[in-house]
Order: sequence, then structure tokens, then C-alpha cells
Amino acid sequence: MNSTDFFQKLQDQFANNLPFVAYRNPNEGTIKSFLQQDKTLYQTTEFTESGFVFSPFNSKETSILIPVEGSETIQCSHDNSQELLLNSSTSEVYQTIIDISARENHIKLVEKGIQQIQKGTFQKVVLSRCESVTISESNPVVIFKKLLATYPTAYIYVWFHPKVGLWLGATPETLLHIENKQFSTMSLAGTKIYNNTLDVAWGEKEFEEQQIVTNFIVSNLKNQLETLKVSDIETVRAGNLVHLKTHISGRINSDESRIKNIIETLHPTPAVCGIPKEIAQKFILENEHYKREFYTGFLGELNVKKAVSRNSNRRNVENNAYASIKRVSNLFVNLRCMQIQNQEAIIYIGGGITNDSNPNAEWEETVAKSVTMKKVLQ
Repeated sequence: MNSTDFFQKLQDQFANNLPFVAYRNPNEGTIKSFLQQDKTLYQTTEFTESGFVFSPFNSKETSILIPVEGSETIQCSHDNSQELLLNSSTSEVYQTIIDISARENHIKLVEKGIQQIQKGTFQKVVLSRCESVTISESNPVVIFKKLLATYPTAYIYVWFHPKVGLWLGATPETLLHIENKQFSTMSLAGTKIYNNTLDVAWGEKEFEEQQIVTNFIVSNLKNQLETLKVSDIETVRAGNLVHLKTHISGRINSDESRIKNIIETLHPTPAVCGIPKEIAQKFILENEHYKREFYTGFLGELNVKKAVSRNSNRRNVENNAYASIKRVSNLFVNLRCMQIQNQEAIIYIGGGITNDSNPNAEWEETVAKSVTMKKVLQ
């Protein structure tokens, strides 16, 4: 399918008030979509189904599924270079108007979090806020195309269900990738503004925050994975920001290590919640004074079939006919996202708090992160 027809299908689906999701994996040129054929709100608790899952931050709430069965699946190759050219002239000019009360409230929240860390309540907590922006363009397909053009290395999505709402995002963080029994994830933490170089002078606070996330993942997955591998820390760019990243991989060691168990182990990660997880989540739910909903939840392909040829020689048609089928789950943490309600975009942003955090700097970090979404709302 060509891109014109693809985007028109999305537009028609939205106009007909039918659920759909469209997404592009990082650094790929293919966009995929699930177009649900009815308005039923499907849910999952066991994660055994096949489809696209959309899960909230609160792990006690139910995840939503757009199932493969009952949905039309389409995809297209997409060259967004022309849109990127049109978008580049205005991509850096968004002016942020500081809400003084929002600034004071967030600083007080961070101070409260630091106090609890010093008391030994938890080692780290991730605190966030939301910000409403009045927009002139509320067409999700238009905004989605801008995200595709602006953030080629991110996981880009638009998700809609008439009984839930409309969400878009450009997230840099993988929750997990599973092909049959091969597993991989990442530890992503620490944030600085990108200044045209990846040669960044990271401080002790950022390295500590990132190591906390890595240690949590490794210690909690070591009994479920064989041949566990942990890479060196690297600096990676995500839009106008840079982060510290560690790659973690292994092989799922038994049928008992089902995807549900791994999801429950990882989500919510210390990169979006804190350590200990349960205590940090309780503090967040009681003190942020707004509901995160799907922000810092996760989303992506769940148990989707993928055909893999056993022979790369195209002339060997007979062997290629016997392609193996893999089950793939490709889930991402829902960061750098927004919810569209009428002519308002609700942008969600936050940051990791440790004992060395500076409340004013943490506020500034949320301002920098908000630019990711604001750039495509002009």
C-alpha cells in the first residue's frame, strides 16, 4: 500500500469513530497499523492474545487490546523527507510560557520526594506533571505525520479508541523485545539537553540514576533469563535530549517465564516509577495530584506472528517456501506523549529524583522534555 492510501485509511477510520493504532519502530521506514472493525473495548490481563496492547501506568488497572483477529492490518513504506523539510523551518521556535504556579507545585513535589529519600522511604522516585496546550490542529493523522518526520529514531505512534481517547507519542525507551525465547530490553535514565554532540559530561547524579535502573532490571530478571548480557553505558540522543543507556539481553529459560511474568517484573520500571517499585508507585499516586493514565505505561505489538525465511538465497524458492514463524512482542514505555481532547493537547513530562536532585533543575528538565511534543503542535 502506498503512503497516500495508508494515511487516508487512518483518516477514514478516525472519521468513522473506530479504534485504530498506527506506529513506526525506531529507525525504520515502514509504518504499520491495526484498524479495529468494531467499537468493542477489548482488554487483556494475561497477555496471551495477539494484537496491539496499550497499558496504563497503574499496574492494577487493565490493559487495552486492539486484537489481530477482528482488525485489518496494513502497512506502507514512507519517506518523510519532504515533510521533514516543511517541518524544519519551525521546529525550534516554540516559545514556552512558564506557569508560575505549576513551577512552584512541581518544585514542592520534588522537595517532598527528596525528603522521603533522605528518610529512607525509597531510593529513587520519578515525579511528573501534565501541561495543557491549546492547539489549532487537532487532526491526529496530521500530528502523527509531523512526529514521524521530526523523530526518525524514536518509536512513533497514534492510538485511538472512542471509549478511551486519543494519544500520540515519540518514545525513546524499549520495555522489552521478545522473539520466541530471545529477550532484550534497555536501561535508560539521566537527561541533558542535546548540544550538537554526544560527548557529554555526565555527573554523579545521572550515573547513579542510570545504575539504579540497570541493577533493578538485572536483579529481577536473572532468574528468568539464561546467558544474561549487560552492555557498557552509552550516550544516546532522543530528539532535543540525550540519555544514558545500557542494553540488556538474554534467553528466556523456561515456559514458566511467560511474558506476563516478565511484564509484571519490569513494569513500571525505575526509569518511570522508582525503587522500591511498590512504595514509589504509592507515593506517586498519592502525591502527584493528577492521574497519569497511559503516560509511563507501555504499548506495542503483543505476540504478533512474523515469518522469517530460512534461506536468504532468493533463487532457492523451494526452501523459502518453508519459512519459520516467530512470535514477536515489541513493547515500549509510553514517554514523551500527549493526549488530545478537543482543541487541547495534554502533555505529560517527568524526571527521576534521587538524593542528589536539585528541585529547580528538575523543573527545567520537564520544560526541556515538553518541547518534544510542542514542536509538532505549531
